[in-house]
Amino acid sequence: MELHFPPLMSGEACDDAFETACQRAILGCDAGLICYHLGQNELQASMVFAPEVPLKSAMAMLPLCGVGFQNALGALAPPEVAVHLDWNGGIRINGAKCGHFRTMAAGRDPEAVPDWLVIGFTLPLWPKDDRPGDTPDETTLYAEGCADVQAPTLVEAWARHSLNWITRWEQEGNRPLHAEWRGLAHGIGEPAQQGGLSGTFLGVDEDFGMLLRDDSETHLIPLTDLLET
Repeated sequence: MELHFPPLMSGEACDDAFETACQRAILGCDAGLICYHLGQNELQASMVFAPEVPLKSAMAMLPLCGVGFQNALGALAPPEVAVHLDWNGGIRINGAKCGHFRTMAAGRDPEAVPDWLVIGFTLPLWPKDDRPGDTPDETTLYAEGCADVQAPTLVEAWARHSLNWITRWEQEGNRPLHAEWRGLAHGIGEPAQQGGLSGTFLGVDEDFGMLLRDDSETHLIPLTDLLET
């Protein structure tokens, strides 16, 4: 099935959206490529970026793509379905974990401009087995009253909403994205664990780094810590 994307974006169907997007990026594909996999039980989509800013700033594309996803699903799902975002890329639907975002870049130096950056998500559509009660903190899209949300339409909507946020981010910087993301963030003010540290999740800094307060100090965990190798 061929999907339709906004101008400056293109699509490629594949078996592994994230791996394919990273491979295409390494080979020098144009920014705006969206690789997608419309599986029977799982949806995958990944977007290729060609940043013009240092990696520490470009990593804003991770929460940006999360906000784009929430906006897209929010427009397609019934109004009572709540979609929230974990700092580390997790997606939550009605409070339960439902898929996640992941990211990879050409390098890991936060001060260097990477040749490419890939942001992708995986979203479970149906339970893998008939025992969903074994994992009560995890759910799937169609188990949460979203049976009318078609996977191809969701990918197209994610592309459109993400592109809108990219344009706004380029024009206005992080401030509007900060405000939108904070309203969708899960767990602010609550106990959290990340990168071997534990404490209270206070929020994020200007570059969306996690602020984690323990008994003695506030730790800053940069988004670049989430990069896969």
